[in-house]
Amino acid sequence: MDRVILHSDMNAFYASVETLERPELKRVPMAVGGSPESRHGVILAKNQLAKEYGVRTGEPLWQARMKCRDLVVVPPHFRKYQLFSKRAREIYLQYTDLFEPYGIDEGWLDVTASRGLFGSGETIAREINTRIKKELGLTVSVGVSWNKIFAKLGSDYRKPDAVTVFDRQSYHPLICPLPVRALLYVGDSTARKLESHGIRTIGQLAAADSLLLENLLGKWGCILQDYALGNDHSPVSRYDEKREIKSISNSTTTLRDLRDEEEVKMIFTVLADSVARRLRKHGFCGQTVRIQIRDTDFHTVSRQCRLDTPTCFSGEVARAAMSLFRKNYHWAKPIRLLGIGVSDLLPQEEVCIQEELFLPRKTWEKQQHLAEALDEICRRYGNSAIQSGCLLVDRELVAFQPKEENAENEE
Repeated sequence: MDRVILHSDMNAFYASVETLERPELKRVPMAVGGSPESRHGVILAKNQLAKEYGVRTGEPLWQARMKCRDLVVVPPHFRKYQLFSKRAREIYLQYTDLFEPYGIDEGWLDVTASRGLFGSGETIAREINTRIKKELGLTVSVGVSWNKIFAKLGSDYRKPDAVTVFDRQSYHPLICPLPVRALLYVGDSTARKLESHGIRTIGQLAAADSLLLENLLGKWGCILQDYALGNDHSPVSRYDEKREIKSISNSTTTLRDLRDEEEVKMIFTVLADSVARRLRKHGFCGQTVRIQIRDTDFHTVSRQCRLDTPTCFSGEVARAAMSLFRKNYHWAKPIRLLGIGVSDLLPQEEVCIQEELFLPRKTWEKQQHLAEALDEICRRYGNSAIQSGCLLVDRELVAFQPKEENAENEE
């Protein structure tokens, strides 16, 4: 028997919450955006009027204002958004405990076992749509299908304030003509590769030669083809299950454009220290280090490398990051954002330390004890209580708090 999966997505979430207290914003093109002064000046959400001008989430404020001169930009209020997210989740959990969040404003519900109490998947979706509107003053788009991929596609299919059903009898003529980029997990790079070989729609991806897809994308190509065919069997997690931490990462938009390697080294030092501290907090070592670089034209480069031995020490993470940077960035443009992530995590007690002539295990244990002592000092007196000497060169540049991008995974 097929499962019944819903995907609920609150429409223009940040912008909609802001208009609850300021109804006049509904009548003007409006967006929620970061502060241009702190260089986090990007569009986080926009209302329908702004969307009609071509304003896009993630683009710089200056670019959005070129499209819409009368755009009203309001600052974000994240505590308020978290409160509304919590209230929406309380509604979802009245229908099933199989609710898996996908960010602050959307998530999947498995209502297969709930139909005897609440009716069909479509009935439940429409009831949720009505209740969110009535109780929170917001609108949601809900997709209904037998798998998570198509349910997500359904919530994206019609916005705002809609319910879309993709069942086995009706999905083919609706889904197959959609662009391949509409499929969950198909990013820009993957889409460009597929489109370069004439695969532009989900239907073409479903019908493509599997060997071609494997040559283009490796095993991921065959997985995406299964998704295009509706062959997604991934379960919806129970809401109270502790989600596994798969990676720990931090990034920052720098207070000014970076123009030389020394400035990059300072930023990576701060980021690596923060990532390593969080690794130790959760009792992990990681073996893969990745970096993210975004230049002033908003072109982003991501690279990663595998360490010989898993680590939780900031110096080793920073050195790997700088090595990746030197090999892959050639200063065509100044830099506005840097990020560091560590993945392939193992519990510290499972890490095997290779005995070496000049670095015996006792030395590794001394490093660990030193790092833990520094963690305690920073916990008591703040992250800047003890810093690397290289950071003293430019205190203004490194006076920031790294953005913890995977906080959702650490709940």
